Amino acid sequence: MKLQLLYNEYINIKFKRGLQSVQTDCFEYSLLEDDSAELFFVNRNNESFIEWMYELQPRDANYTMNPDWEPELLAFFEHLDVYDELILYYLLFTINKTMSIVKINPFNAMNDFMKNYCFFQLAQLTDAARLTDEQRHQLRDFFFFFYLYTHPVNEETLYSFSFSGQDLVHTKTNINMEHYFSIYHDYYSENLDKYRDKLFIAPHEIDACRNLTMELLRSIEGKAPKLSMPPEEGLEVVLQLINDVDYLLHIYSENKTTLFGIIRDFLSDNRSNSYRDHCFSTLLQNYVSYILYFKFDEIYDLVDYFKSTPLWCKMIINKIFTDAIFIQKIMKQNQIDIAEYKHVIEFFDEEARRIYLK
Repeated sequence: MKLQLLYNEYINIKFKRGLQSVQTDCFEYSLLEDDSAELFFVNRNNESFIEWMYELQPRDANYTMNPDWEPELLAFFEHLDVYDELILYYLLFTINKTMSIVKINPFNAMNDFMKNYCFFQLAQLTDAARLTDEQRHQLRDFFFFFYLYTHPVNEETLYSFSFSGQDLVHTKTNINMEHYFSIYHDYYSENLDKYRDKLFIAPHEIDACRNLTMELLRSIEGKAPKLSMPPEEGLEVVLQLINDVDYLLHIYSENKTTLFGIIRDFLSDNRSNSYRDHCFSTLLQNYVSYILYFKFDEIYDLVDYFKSTPLWCKMIINKIFTDAIFIQKIMKQNQIDIAEYKHVIEFFDEEARRIYLK
């Protein structure tokens, strides 16, 4: 499974770029009636990647006083209970849903952007050599938290996983998720006859689902080749910064006005489409994640550079603060009171003031 090819197709359809579709190994996108899109098995439009496991969702033990059943995979994972089993199912569903394309509305736009952003950043971190190990670990936990939070998952699932080295594990049981998902797919593939009333796919299709799930998981863990945002004319420099965290950190450390100049040049170019807008939002959130996360007061330099063009300054500041809530989490972690940053909040629009100046 070549995840980069599939990711390119995801971007192509999500942002209506109109490029020629590229045949991927086992799956292809199909547009649905509500303007969303899902991955379906090639040449089979009645079973999607995300749907195959719907009927396998465990019963919710939280609604039963004394659950009298055992986890399906207890023979393989002796410390697993029925509560854990449901949480692991939720994680599997969340990972598989990463490549789904949802219809955007005012209520889900931020969450959709943030989940996509965090997945992409998790796939970048291992190659970010200019970050220290501690910085990489901090950002990995930060991105993974929001990856789950914006799916969204329930609170119990949100805090149930951690990283051991590069391995994602279920913290309570120390179950390695790559191992669990491998056993999970093997089990249902080998016991298909037992679940014929729930499963309507062939063993080789379950194997295809397993391969894609594993690629997605390995990207989250930073074990797979990092993903890249696909090219577009006029976005070469912006995409270089997005696709290479080290380059972003290098030019910022050498001369931060180089980054600000690239932002200025982007705003000077009147061309606009949804992909360009997404890339610009991604670049600004990279500034938040890789610069402000570690030194919040750097925002003063951004404002100083753009204050002579107040409309641009206002637009940049409000995208930083309202496209995502990463900066809100950063301020909370560092006990920063944004009201003390007078030169920043003077550029806040009504929405930013509503969120941050309650």
